[in-house]
Amino acid sequence: MIHKALKKLVPSRLIVAYYTCTSYKAAHGCYPNIFTPKTFTEKIQKRKIFDRDPLLSIRADKVLVKEFVRQKLGKEWVTPTLWHGATLPPPNERNWSLPFVIKANHGSGANIFIRTKTECDWPAIEFKIQHWMNNIHGYYFGEWLYSKIKPQLLIEPFITEISSLPTDYKLWTFHGSVEIIEVMSNRGAAQKRNFYDRNWKEIPFSQLFPPDVKEIPAPKSLKLMINAAELLSENMSFVRVDFYEIAEKPLFGELTFYPGSGYTLFNPVKYDKIIGKLWK
Repeated sequence: MIHKALKKLVPSRLIVAYYTCTSYKAAHGCYPNIFTPKTFTEKIQKRKIFDRDPLLSIRADKVLVKEFVRQKLGKEWVTPTLWHGATLPPPNERNWSLPFVIKANHGSGANIFIRTKTECDWPAIEFKIQHWMNNIHGYYFGEWLYSKIKPQLLIEPFITEISSLPTDYKLWTFHGSVEIIEVMSNRGAAQKRNFYDRNWKEIPFSQLFPPDVKEIPAPKSLKLMINAAELLSENMSFVRVDFYEIAEKPLFGELTFYPGSGYTLFNPVKYDKIIGKLWK
C-alpha cells in the first residue's frame, strides 16, 4: 500500500501503473509489458494506464449507454428503466412491480435480484447499496474509467423466468469486428463458460469457469447480435459487447472495456498471445 503522503507526490498515472502491474504479477506470476504488450491481458493493462478516452466512461455507464444503444440499434434492444437516481426514493415510493433488478451504473457485478416480497429486505439492500455508492469500482486495479462515472442506482424489470438467469452472450470485438463469442450459461448455479468464433466453432480455451461439455446451440439471433456488436464497437480497438436472448430476440446488456481487469488466466496460456494479436 502506498503511503498517503507519498500519493501526493507521485503523479496519479504512476499510482495506477503501480497498482495495475503489482496486481497483474499476483495473478500471472510476472509483470506485464505495458509499453510493447504482446498478450491480450497485457494490452488491457496498457489501456488502463494510458487510455483516457472520455467515451469509455460514457459507454460503460449503465444509465448513459442506453441512449447510445437506442440511437444505434433502436429502443427494442434496450431493457426499460423503471427508475434511476443517486439515492433510492422514500420507501412508500418503491412500488416497482415484482420481479425487478437493482443495479449500480458504475461497476461490474453490482446487482440485486428481487423476485419476491420476502426478498425486499430494504435495510439489508440499503446497506449493500451504500457500499456500492461509497466505493469507486476497480480503483485498486487501475480501472480509470469508473472513476469518471457519476454513481447512480438503476431499477430494471426482471427480463426472464424468475427461477433462473438468462444465458449471457459476450461478443469480443476487435477494431469493429466480432472475433470471439463468450457464452456464460447456468448463471447463479454451477456456472459454465464456453468460447466460440463468429461462425459458432468452439475455441478450445477456458477462463475461470469450466466449459459446458454438452453442445450449446447458437442463439437464434446470433447474426443480429454480431451486426449490432459491430455497430456499437465502431472506432474502438477493443470492446466486449454483451447481449441476452429473450424469446429468440436479442437484448443489449452492457459494454465492457477491461474484462476481468486483465487478470483472468487463459487455459491454455498460449491463447493470451493468440487473442492479443487480434488487438492491433
